[in-house]
Amino acid sequence: MEKYLKIIQDSFTGYFNYLVQEITTPSWTNYFYCLIAISLLVWMLEIALPWRKNQAVFRKGFWLDGFYILFNFFLFSLIGYNALSNVGVALFNDFLGLFGIENMVAINIQNLPVWGQLLVMFVIADFIQWNVHRQLHKRSWLWQFHKVHHSVKEMGFAAQFRFHFMETIVYKTAQYIPLAMIGFGIQEFFIVHMFSVLVGHLNHANVGWNYGFLGYIFNNPKMHIWHHSKALPESHPYGMNFGLSLSIWDYIFKTAYIPKSGKSIELGFEGDENFPRSFKDQMTFPFKNNKELN
Repeated sequence: MEKYLKIIQDSFTGYFNYLVQEITTPSWTNYFYCLIAISLLVWMLEIALPWRKNQAVFRKGFWLDGFYILFNFFLFSLIGYNALSNVGVALFNDFLGLFGIENMVAINIQNLPVWGQLLVMFVIADFIQWNVHRQLHKRSWLWQFHKVHHSVKEMGFAAQFRFHFMETIVYKTAQYIPLAMIGFGIQEFFIVHMFSVLVGHLNHANVGWNYGFLGYIFNNPKMHIWHHSKALPESHPYGMNFGLSLSIWDYIFKTAYIPKSGKSIELGFEGDENFPRSFKDQMTFPFKNNKELN
């Protein structure tokens, strides 16, 4: 028990010191400032090349989504997630130790060229995320958390970050073992993650791009807008276009759906007129309304 208490203590102080270091020492390999740079870049694209020209620059929900960026990528780790994940990893490793397993790495991708490491990590992580995303729509108890993301009524780059903190726990838990089994360096993980953030920003941005033939490989704004459609077709009762970075999974598994231009479709979900509008109420909503958690 003392070991885990020490991990918790070190996690809080360690992440606080890391966050201070991130903010006070700007660099191109600094996550805090990379996130700001990518966000500003895509926002400028929205302003210069808007798809929905009547949508305000500071669209409906813009400032709420801005706070979600701060919370989901920094404050959540500071107030507990970093400690929780570190304890979880320690408990899992101790469990493996009972069976004499000291190293989970089955395929060491660090022996591959850098481009090979990045490609393998990116494809595996994205496929896991695609599957998790499908479950967020199909499982009623997970859908209660995912409603936060689908409460967006006007699309813009920052809408990517409007999601309940429980999604972070679900996604990271599902990804941990597969990624741990291939082994990866922190630098490579940073590159893959920032590329995914850029693609996610563009998917939600107010730009009318589909990337031509590359749209069958990469998710894009004209495809992702249909994922946020309030009206769902009979052929896809749980939703469609679940890809986060790659669209190819939706085409392979027949969950792709782009019947026409989605430029002016209504976004949201049935009953969203009664969904909370404040951050606090959106965070507590799933726990109050999720019968499977009660």
